[in-house]
Amino acid sequence: MRGTREMDSGSVDARLAARLGALRTERGWSLEELARRSGVSRSTLSRLERAELSPTTALLGTLCAVYGRTMSRLLLEVEAEPPRLVPAARQPVRRDEAPGFVRRSVSPPHAGLRAEVVEGTLRPGAAIAYEKAPVPGTEQHVWVLEGAVEITVEGTVHTVRRGDCLRFRLYGPSRFRCPGPEPVRYALMIVLP
Repeated sequence: MRGTREMDSGSVDARLAARLGALRTERGWSLEELARRSGVSRSTLSRLERAELSPTTALLGTLCAVYGRTMSRLLLEVEAEPPRLVPAARQPVRRDEAPGFVRRSVSPPHAGLRAEVVEGTLRPGAAIAYEKAPVPGTEQHVWVLEGAVEITVEGTVHTVRRGDCLRFRLYGPSRFRCPGPEPVRYALMIVLP
């Protein structure tokens, strides 16, 4: 259950751990309370906050939903102020090997801006699911660049193929699945309400 990152090594993990701990204490929650709200075990949460465990994409998604943040916004909170120009080589990439998901933050969130752009890649048969919207009412536009993806929003499955764009406001759970036979690569634009 270990996610890997192509970012600054230990310092980013340590800052992420500290930020997760700060978010919990800002709310006055114990580890037990956060475990109850998130459905994640107390021991896992404790290990995350001590930087003994690097969270998977799904686990970060769960915690982001509890804290009312997008994943990119949380990751921004542990990074230095991002530059206006984000060269491809400096775009944060997160690999979650277990589900076969790669997430590139093409245009990371920035203070004062409401939108961000993410590139997602899923291998054939892979799926990534989020139990709830991190920020209810978030607008999302998914433009498929290669392959096809099945996106489930509010219980409806949409098959989005190369060149197609699916747009929606997210209030509940969502799921992205690559039906194959080749990987899917898509651009996701996220606009906070």
